[in-house]
Amino acid sequence: MTEATIPLVDAERALSLFGARDQHLRAIREALGVSITHRDGEIRVTGEEAAVARATQALTQLNTRLDTHGSLTAEQVAEVLGQVTGQRKAMVAAPIDVPAARRIAARTPGQARYIQAIRENEITFAIGPAGTGKTYLAVAVAVEALKHHLIRKIVLVRPAVEAGESLGYLPGDLYAKINPYLRPLLDALHEMLDYDQMKRYMEQDVIEVIPLAYMRGRTLNESFIILDEAQNTTIAQMKMFLTRMGQGSKIVISGDTTQIDLPRPSASGLVDALVRLRDIPGIQIVQMQKSDIVRHRLVQEIVRAYEDDSKAGGSRRSR
Repeated sequence: MTEATIPLVDAERALSLFGARDQHLRAIREALGVSITHRDGEIRVTGEEAAVARATQALTQLNTRLDTHGSLTAEQVAEVLGQVTGQRKAMVAAPIDVPAARRIAARTPGQARYIQAIRENEITFAIGPAGTGKTYLAVAVAVEALKHHLIRKIVLVRPAVEAGESLGYLPGDLYAKINPYLRPLLDALHEMLDYDQMKRYMEQDVIEVIPLAYMRGRTLNESFIILDEAQNTTIAQMKMFLTRMGQGSKIVISGDTTQIDLPRPSASGLVDALVRLRDIPGIQIVQMQKSDIVRHRLVQEIVRAYEDDSKAGGSRRSR
C-alpha cells in the first residue's frame, strides 16, 4: 500500500473539488480503487502504487481546472479519469437526476453536447428546430441543480409575442392572457416534479415562471434562468435579460432563428447576441440539428418539408 498527500488548505476548495455530496470523490474512488480523505488541509490518497499515482494525477488536473472554471462537472471528472487511465470514450452526458421516477438522458449526440455545455458554462445558447429538446433538457438540468442544492431558485422566462394571434382578443385577466405562452415550460416541469412539490415550490417562489417583461430591474443570484423562444426578443430585451444575471447563477437561452415572429426579423435579440457574444469565455453556443429531433418521427419530415418550401421561395410559418 502507498500513500500520497496533496496540499489543499482551503476547506471550501475541497468541497468544490469533491463535488456535491462527494460525487466527484466517489467517481475517482470507484474508477481507481483508492481511498481518499481530507484532513488538516491535505488530501491523502491511499492504495496500490499505480492507482495512487493515477488518482494524484487526476486530482492535480481537476484542481487546475477548478482554478480555470471555478467549478467542476461530472463530465470534466470523467474526462480527466479517461485521460489518466487511457480509456478515452466518446462523449456521453451523464443522465439528468430529477425527482421523477426515471432519469432523463440524452437521446442524440447533439443532446449530449447540449447537456454538457449547460453543465460546464455560465451561459449557454441552444439554437435549433422544434422537437430537439432545447427547453425540456434545460428545465431538467435546472431541476437537477435545485435537487442537489447547487442553486436556490429556477426562473423560467418567455417573451409574450403573438405568432399570428392577438393577446388583446384572448379572454381573461393578464395571467390568463400570458398563460398560453408559459404553458410549454409548465408542461416540462410537470414531468419532473409531482403536483404537490411543484405547487409548493411555486408558492415559496423557488420556481418562477414569468413573461420576459417582468424581468426588468431584477438581479438574480444563485438562480438557474431559462429564456425560451428567445428568437422573439428584441435586442434591447436580450440585453436586459442577460444583465439580470447575479452571482452563482446560470443562464440557458433557447430559440429557433427560422421561427422569428417579430415584425422585423433582423431585429431579433437572439440573432444579434449570437454574433456579439460568441467569443466570450464562459458562453457557449450549441447548434441542434434535424437529427436531434426526438418527437414523433414525422416531425423531422415536417421540418424538412418547410425548409424545402423556404428554399423554393415559398412562405413558411410552423410551430
